Order: sequence, then structure tokens, then C-alpha cells
Amino acid sequence: MTSPRFGLLLDVDGPVASPVSRSVPPEIIADLVSLAAAGWPVVFNTGRSDEFIREQVMRPMIAAGLSADTTLHAVCEKGAVWFSFTGAGPGEPQVDAELALPADYADAVRALVAQKYSAHMFYDETKRAMVSVEQHVEVANADYLEEQAQFDADALALMRKFDLGVCRLDHHAPDSDDSIDYRIDPTIISTDIEALGVGKDLGARRALALLRGAGTEIPRTWRTVGDSRTDYAMANELHALGYNVAHVDVRPADGVPATPYPVLTAGDRIHEDAGGAFFARWAAMAAGQAADDDGVS
Repeated sequence: MTSPRFGLLLDVDGPVASPVSRSVPPEIIADLVSLAAAGWPVVFNTGRSDEFIREQVMRPMIAAGLSADTTLHAVCEKGAVWFSFTGAGPGEPQVDAELALPADYADAVRALVAQKYSAHMFYDETKRAMVSVEQHVEVANADYLEEQAQFDADALALMRKFDLGVCRLDHHAPDSDDSIDYRIDPTIISTDIEALGVGKDLGARRALALLRGAGTEIPRTWRTVGDSRTDYAMANELHALGYNVAHVDVRPADGVPATPYPVLTAGDRIHEDAGGAFFARWAAMAAGQAADDDGVS
């Protein structure tokens, strides 16, 4: 087998899974199976739980013909949890206990959602380290976002009640020791409450460690794919480590920052439609059916 062309480091919500249906289109599943089979390192770097990846990504890939000899890796909860899988199934998830939120705070958020916000969102019981709530699929996103703003304020107030240092976006609320340990990170369909140590940069480092641990040749060239500004941290980290990287932004309308590496887009396409265009192009490249570039027709 020839050396892999690109390593792929992929956010899941947006470029792989639809943020509306929360499922992965079959054509994306097929292309990811083809890329992994061709020897391209494929690592998912996501805020999602390991259970979500098993159900929405791994099982469909196995059903699509993923070989027991082909290994993929998933870094979940922004680096706090990780596991590997093949066509034979998943390995045991690993958890960084130092990045887990206190259980009593998690219980308080669960109760808050049940008492006040259950019509618009649910508490994600599959998370092992972070605390997350998510929009119900049947709820209109505009309605959810209105409720999300109030939920985030209540979650911040709970942090103060539990005497936990927390920040929300760029607004800091230090605890009595003037330290910040956690942050509240809203997305378009969820809110993650997480330790400051997690992030897509940590996920990138975990990805490289997983590949080394599996004895996989690590390519010098990478493509990172995401739908939010925080996803640029993947490319930032790989660039800082000396890799040749380009970042694919599948929601560039949020604003493309200045970067020392190329940023690729898919024209007017967004989310999984844009991600799927790149995955199809790369699968054709891996099969020798397309030129060795990132053009999207």
C-alpha cells in the first residue's frame, strides 16, 4: 500500500453529521469507509460522546463494509474521552478523569433541565466528562436559541453556587480564588459545559498519539474539517507542530479568521453538504480517479 496522502481530522456535527437530523448521510459513510480502506488516517475530533460516534458513525461504517483490519480513531468530548474501532467493533473508551466536571454540578444541571427546559432541550446522559444539553430534534432552532440564552445564564449561576471558577465566551466570572477552571460553550444546537483543558487542539494531540500507539505512519499533510471557529484549533495545533495543513470550513458565513495555512470552502454549500463534497473528492483521489488537489466541482 502506498503512503497515505492526507491525514483527516474531522469534527462530526456539521461536516459529517447533519445538525438537523443528527445522522450521517450514507454517501459520507461510504466515502469515509473508502478513505480508511485506502490507508488515509481518519480521526474524528468531536464534542460528541463515544456513544454517539458508535451509533451514528461506527455502526453505519461497519454496515457499509468497514474491514476488521481497518482502524479508525475517535477523540470525543473535545479530548476528554477517546477510543478506536474497526469493522469488528469498538475498543474500550478511555477517560481523562482530571477533565471531568464535578458530579454534584452535573446532577444540578440535570435537575435544572428537567424542571425548566425539558420542552426545548435534553440533558445528554451519554457524556462521561463534560456536561451537555441539546436541542430536541422536533423543536425549531430559533425557539431553542431563545431558551438556550436563559439556560446558559442559569448554568453560569449554578457554577457560582457551587463555587466553581467559570467563563462564558469572553466574559469571565472568577471564583473566590480568582481562578477559572471551566467554561460554558454554546453551539447552534447545544451547550457544552467543560473543563478549560479540553478543546480541538487537545483533540489533535490525542489523535496523533492514537496513531502513534497503533503504529500508523503519520502523514505530513493534513486536512482538518469543522463548522465553527473553535474547530480552527485543530489546524492551528497541527500547523504549530510543523505539519502541512489546510482547514475546511463548512460554515464560513460565521467569519473566516486570518490563518497561516489555507482555508478551503465548498462555495455555497454548508454543513454535511459541504463536508460531503470534500469527502467525495478525497475518496476519488484515493482511488486514483481525481487529480491530487482539493478542487470541489
